[in-house]
Amino acid sequence: MSERKVLNKYYPPDFDPSKIPKLKLPKDRQYVVRLMAPFNMRCKTCGEYIYKGKKFNARKETVQNELYMGLPIFRFYIKCTRCLAEITFKTDPENTDYAMEHGATRNFQAEKLIEEEEKRIQEEREEEELNNPMKVLENRTKDSKMEMEVLENLQELKELNQRQAQVDFEGMIDRYRELEKREKEREKEEDERETKEMLDRALVKRLRDSDSDSEKEEESSSSQSKKSSTDKPTDILTIDKPTEAQGTSTGGVKRAKVESWERSVGTLGGRGALGSLIVRKKPAATFIKPSPVAAVAAPKSQADSTVSTADSKNASKPVTTQNGSSSLSLLGAYSDSDSNDSE
Repeated sequence: MSERKVLNKYYPPDFDPSKIPKLKLPKDRQYVVRLMAPFNMRCKTCGEYIYKGKKFNARKETVQNELYMGLPIFRFYIKCTRCLAEITFKTDPENTDYAMEHGATRNFQAEKLIEEEEKRIQEEREEEELNNPMKVLENRTKDSKMEMEVLENLQELKELNQRQAQVDFEGMIDRYRELEKREKEREKEEDERETKEMLDRALVKRLRDSDSDSEKEEESSSSQSKKSSTDKPTDILTIDKPTEAQGTSTGGVKRAKVESWERSVGTLGGRGALGSLIVRKKPAATFIKPSPVAAVAAPKSQADSTVSTADSKNASKPVTTQNGSSSLSLLGAYSDSDSNDSE
């Protein structure tokens, strides 16, 4: 079996194409083609409108004995969609269009007719001017007069419109320019005002910052001077200074401890409270018989007694150490040693 889709066919060596019989087809034979209506038309039989672009199965043939510059002209046969009447039209290569031939009339052809009429008039005029020079002069004068009339009519229409509208174009342009100038000036003033406000705000902020810095410096210097003038090493025991870093609970505990200590011992600043704690030891009133040894030692004993009385006087005063605590027990020891010496 041979292939179904072949591109090359086998030709035997003894093949002679002249022996093949030729088909004798008529020159005006027709072909069935699919086409669209080239223009709007109306059937003469039933009055049905056939619009441009409607598709038909048409028969095509070549027109006999009719050529345009060697190009053949084709004729098409279609049928009306309503009454099935036959409609024919053919190609028009001269005007690059189609020409209606039989069975219908072409619609909307007024523009084409006007163009054809103008073209015919122009050709007749050119033929007349070619043979008659006086006709050329007459046509030129007519054209100039026509142009003058057209210009006059146009000027009259312009004046009429200006009277009715009463529009001053120059004034409108001047007003527009004035408005544009005012707008530019206003924008410039707004920009200057904004820049001035920004500079003023920056200056006020700087002044406030400098004032706050100076006030802080003055407050710090005054607080330091007050502290240096009033603070003493022993004020820690008598003045309760709550610190910001410690909480309320720790401050309350310390204050309670200080108050309990003051109730039991008393404040160190008051001399009456400390004076009640000191008890002076009085020398015993004993009588010793004088002896020669005692007489000799009398001056020495008198000197010792004077020293002991001076020490007892000094002991009556409370002595505060560097840490702020009074040495009460030491005073009692000194007083005991002095009394023994005097004895």
